[in-house]
Amino acid sequence: MSYKKSLLLPGDVENLRRRSVADLGKPSVDPEQHHHVPRRPSQTDWLCVGPQYPDLGAVETPSPDSSAHYFCHYTPKCFLSVPRGGHASSRSTPSRCGEEGWHESTTKTTIRAENEVEAQREANNYKFGFRKWKGNVTEKPIEDRSDVIKGLYSDLSIVKPQEGPVVTFGNIIYVILFGWWISLSYFIICPVMFLTIFGAPYGKLCFKMALYFMWPFGKSIEKAGDVVKRSVAKPPKCEVIPEERDSDNSKDRVSDKDTRPLLISTPIPIEIPVPEPSARKTSKHWCRISTCVWLLLGYPVLAVVHSLACVLSWLLVFPIPVAKMNARTLTIVLLMAPEDIQVHGLDKQTLAYETRVILCCYQAFNVYYYKYTVQGINIFALNMLPLVLFTLIVGYTDREHNFCSAEAKFATAIASIIPLSYYIGMGIASISAQSNFAVGAVVNATFGSITEMTFYITALLQGHNAKTKCYEEVVKSALTGTLLGCILFVPGICMIIGGIKHQEQRFNSRSAGVSSALLFISVGGVFAPTLFSKTFGNLMCESCTNIPSNASVAFICKHCHYDTSSADPQLILAHIEPLVYTISVLLPSAYLIGLIFTLKTHSHIYDIHISDVQGGHAHGGQYAQEGTSNFYPTGHHVVHWSRWRALGVLIVSTILMACCADLSTENIEPILTHSRISQYFIGVTVLAMVPELPEIVNGIQFALQNNISLSLEVGSCIAVQVCMIQIPLLVLFNAFYDVGFVLVFSDIHLWASIFSVILVNYIFMDGKCDYFQGTALVVVYLILLALYFFAPSPRSC
Repeated sequence: MSYKKSLLLPGDVENLRRRSVADLGKPSVDPEQHHHVPRRPSQTDWLCVGPQYPDLGAVETPSPDSSAHYFCHYTPKCFLSVPRGGHASSRSTPSRCGEEGWHESTTKTTIRAENEVEAQREANNYKFGFRKWKGNVTEKPIEDRSDVIKGLYSDLSIVKPQEGPVVTFGNIIYVILFGWWISLSYFIICPVMFLTIFGAPYGKLCFKMALYFMWPFGKSIEKAGDVVKRSVAKPPKCEVIPEERDSDNSKDRVSDKDTRPLLISTPIPIEIPVPEPSARKTSKHWCRISTCVWLLLGYPVLAVVHSLACVLSWLLVFPIPVAKMNARTLTIVLLMAPEDIQVHGLDKQTLAYETRVILCCYQAFNVYYYKYTVQGINIFALNMLPLVLFTLIVGYTDREHNFCSAEAKFATAIASIIPLSYYIGMGIASISAQSNFAVGAVVNATFGSITEMTFYITALLQGHNAKTKCYEEVVKSALTGTLLGCILFVPGICMIIGGIKHQEQRFNSRSAGVSSALLFISVGGVFAPTLFSKTFGNLMCESCTNIPSNASVAFICKHCHYDTSSADPQLILAHIEPLVYTISVLLPSAYLIGLIFTLKTHSHIYDIHISDVQGGHAHGGQYAQEGTSNFYPTGHHVVHWSRWRALGVLIVSTILMACCADLSTENIEPILTHSRISQYFIGVTVLAMVPELPEIVNGIQFALQNNISLSLEVGSCIAVQVCMIQIPLLVLFNAFYDVGFVLVFSDIHLWASIFSVILVNYIFMDGKCDYFQGTALVVVYLILLALYFFAPSPRSC
């Protein structure tokens, strides 16, 4: 083994050690967590090579023959730098990590992406009008993930050193929910197998499995004679050993020191199972009479038991280890020869190393399973797919409500919108991340508001067919509820959760100012016909009482409102409708001008700098303007959904969304007519916020990672799209197919929206926030909800 000879300064040794440990121990960093990013080697470089760090001086470099002993693999990363607060005007692009680079990095937020597709997704999050998406659209290598995430994807076949006791609250809950009845099933099958005489070996197996499933923790199921254990040495980490500088050292020590490797490892004895040659022979237990008896009498019953436990634990998400344990038992353990199955307790000697077994479980519950994904799909969205199928089957087959009430159908239809909205969001993010800016803009404009528009149009059609204006009022309440929730509740809850973790968070005040200006324009345009009707309409009252004794007040009236049709039948046709059509043209035009302003002429507001990993250069502005970049490292990545697959998911999800929206509006009538709750409250809460739950979750995740800018943009983007895209589209739909939709809102919608926009504009002025400001927004939102809850029902309902 030979090493290149070089010297290392004392201060550089410590710096190099920190970089080595950080690169090996921290594969991923949360966005905006670090203010500056040091230069990192490329994929083909050694982790601790001197020539790639000229500012650190020379270091000893292992020769190629030693790579088998001291090889440190590094995965290339992409870094995106986005401006912070009021420093968005700084657009310097330094080519080295010097004083200029330090000054720039302190004013920008650094985001690390794994590959070019993820970098494109991150860049799209900062583009105005694009749907914000937190989840990855590419598959991240399991070796680059944290130990917690690696444990989520374990198949329960590896014995690992256990930290902490096995008697935990989650394991006790397992015994209460699953353990006792699974164990009881084995105890029932056990005497049956003994009575058949031929099935006695399987009766012994049932007894062992009954004891195992009553408390499986700290035990392992192994195959007898299947493995032998071999001791090997495993280099866990690389560590830099500083050079000792002692003037009294002999020349021999200096010579030995010059040839000493910088990266050394301490061998740790572990034992790896190696299959014996005899174990590879095909088992003959399938030809036995006992196996036939087992497959006829024992296995079918236990298959039902384990399948039920597997489904229940999988749907509950957090006890997914129980699902894996039952699945492996059903597909592997119960199909083995009974004499080959051994159940052992894990003693301290066994826990000192890793070895492979058939089944070993330490925890029944894990709270981190909310991060579990299958093909990039979150486990909650995946588990809600059966609900969508159930809703469609029951909704369209049970028209007479023989098996399910209308209220239950409405609840399932509304809940089914949540996973479909998630799939639409992931499909948009996948296509946008793999396409250029034009394609991404078209996809976001086409499918970005499809969830809400589907419900609004089906509700208006339902009201038109039923010849009632109640559905129109519900749609207006849902529009207002979405606006209020996105400018009060979404940023408020994100400020609270992010402020509790990070105390104070800063955001780009200039980008927030653009959103605030667009909100003012939106609210002014949407409610202009309402103000017009109050100015030129007549005040109509439904209940008036004459008081002869009172000379000053002759009548006391109730249920008064402004009516534009009674006083002048031509007022709507001659004045309000042209005003509505004019506003429906101006609002999308303002939205288009906002796109040009933020993405083209003033793109530095959302400026995104891509840091070249190999050279350490920052390339700013180009990504935000053109949507592409040529500075990515060539790293291998696998996308979860290709563009065609994502497009197919978008189309199918849109069709299913239309069906669920149709079922929800069809079965909402009993709630509107017989419920004591105001129809206003139903519209601004359930119908407005349920489809936005995936967006709320994305905003909270951004806030937890100290990226409050994107959290605020999530709510502002939806609110602006409601006013500038969705409402003009409803007006356009009504122009071609008259469903009686008139853009005149109730007073409660008018004043609640105006007050909310003024309040949120005041909060966004200083470019920083904390949990107190978030609490203020949430409290105001709850006050408005109380106002809607106690408000009387609309006159048309």
